[in-house]
Amino acid sequence: MKETNNNYCVILAGGKGRRLWPCSREENPKQFIDFFGSGRTQLQQTYDRFARILPPENIYVNTNEAYVDKVREQLPELSDIQLLAEPIHRNTAPSVAWCTHRIAHINPNANIIVVPSDQTIIGEDAFAETVRQGFEFVSSNKCLLTIGVKPTRPEPGYGYIQMGERLSNDVYRVKSFTEKPDREFAHIFMDSGEFYWNTGMFLANARHLLNCFCKILPVVMRNFNSTDTNGNYDFEAENQFVHENFPSYPNLSIDYGILEKSDNVCMMHGNFGWADLGTWHSIYEARQKGEGDNVIVDTDTVLDNAHDNVVKLPKGRLAVISGLDGYIVAEEGNVLLICKKEDSSANIRRLINEIQLKKGNEFV
Repeated sequence: MKETNNNYCVILAGGKGRRLWPCSREENPKQFIDFFGSGRTQLQQTYDRFARILPPENIYVNTNEAYVDKVREQLPELSDIQLLAEPIHRNTAPSVAWCTHRIAHINPNANIIVVPSDQTIIGEDAFAETVRQGFEFVSSNKCLLTIGVKPTRPEPGYGYIQMGERLSNDVYRVKSFTEKPDREFAHIFMDSGEFYWNTGMFLANARHLLNCFCKILPVVMRNFNSTDTNGNYDFEAENQFVHENFPSYPNLSIDYGILEKSDNVCMMHGNFGWADLGTWHSIYEARQKGEGDNVIVDTDTVLDNAHDNVVKLPKGRLAVISGLDGYIVAEEGNVLLICKKEDSSANIRRLINEIQLKKGNEFV
C-alpha cells in the first residue's frame, strides 16, 4: 500500500448555514451553493482541492439526511461507503467520531484530516504541502494536529490558537484555544505574535483519534462498536444502528469536545492564504473590495455614494444603492435582508429565530 493510500479526508457538510441567510437557506445551505459564480459550489471546491492531494476514494463526506440528494448530485463519484448521512442535526464531535470509526475499520493505519466545506484557500500548492507534512507528522506521533494561519488583521469573528514550544519545523504545542474574542483582544493576540487563526482543520492518525473519542465520548463509541457482528464489519448494520441511536449522542463540537480536552494537541503553521466564508462579515473581510470599498458578490450594481457594503442579489436583478454605508444587502427567493454589517452574525441568528416564530419555516 502506497503511503498516500493511508491518508484520508473527511469533509463536514451537514450545517444549515444560517449565518449567510437569506442566500443560504435551510433547504439549500451555503455548502451546496455556487456563492461567487465560480462554476463550482463550496462543497465541490473542497472536494476538488483534496482530490489533487489524495486518492478520490479516500475522501469522505459527512452530511445530514436532508442533503443526501444534493451531495450525490454534486459529487456523483462518491460511493455509498464514502457518504455518511446523519438523521438529525448534531454538532461536529459525533460526526467526526462516526467517520473515524468507519475509516479505521477500512484501514487501521489511516491518517485523517477533517475539514469544513466553506473555506477559501489561496495558494493551493502551499496548502497541499502543508497537508502532506501534517500527514507525515501524525503518522508517527500520537497527537491531534491543528492547522493555524498567521492573522492578517485583528478579526474577532475567528477562533485563535496560542502556540507553545516548537517541536519540529512548523509544528508547535498548543497552549490555548480562544473562540471569537472581542476586537480589543483580537488586537492583542495579533500584536503578540503567539496567536494564529484557527482554520477548523485538524489531522490525526485514526487509532489515536478513536482513543480520544473513547475517553471523551464513551457512549458514542460503545454504540458504534456494537455494530460489529461476529468480527465482520457491516456498513448497512452500522448505518441502521447509528440512525437509531444518533439522537442520544451529545451535541458537542469537535473543538470543545476533543481538541480543547485532549492532552497532546499541536499546531502546524500553514503557509497559505485562508478565509472562513461562513458569515457576511467574513466575506466582506476576505473578498476584494471594489468602488467605495464595497464587496459585490456576483451581482449587477449601480452605486452612488455607498461605502463598505456587501451586496448579493440573484441573477437578473439590478441593485441601485445610494447613500448606504456599512450594510448587508442580500436577496434570495422570498426574502430581502438589509442590515448593518457590524455584529451581523448575532443579529441574523436572532432575526431568523424571530421570523421562524412569527412567519413559520417558509422564509428560513
